[in-house]
Amino acid sequence: MKKTAIFEGARFTDLTFHSALIHDSEFFKIINFNFKAGQSMPIHSHEIEGQLSIVVLSGEGEFLSEDDSIPAKTGDILVSDISEPHGIHAITDMRVLVTIAPPI
Repeated sequence: MKKTAIFEGARFTDLTFHSALIHDSEFFKIINFNFKAGQSMPIHSHEIEGQLSIVVLSGEGEFLSEDDSIPAKTGDILVSDISEPHGIHAITDMRVLVTIAPPI
């Protein structure tokens, strides 16, 4: 087993969002992203099969797709195929946890 206190090492930076790799194995990857208000992760996709989840740990923002944005707040989770275009925009300071399976 492995325990990680993600809030202790997590930080916010002024230039761009901050990411920290929490776990990486042959089965899945977990990454913590911290966004200051106004920061975004551009819409992107990955050319592999699999799924991802994005859990909002704190803050408010939007899950982004090519055609739409979906409001996102603490406790919300988005699940999609990795190949589906996705992104994030923070309205307030926002912490999210992304799980990718299989890892890329």
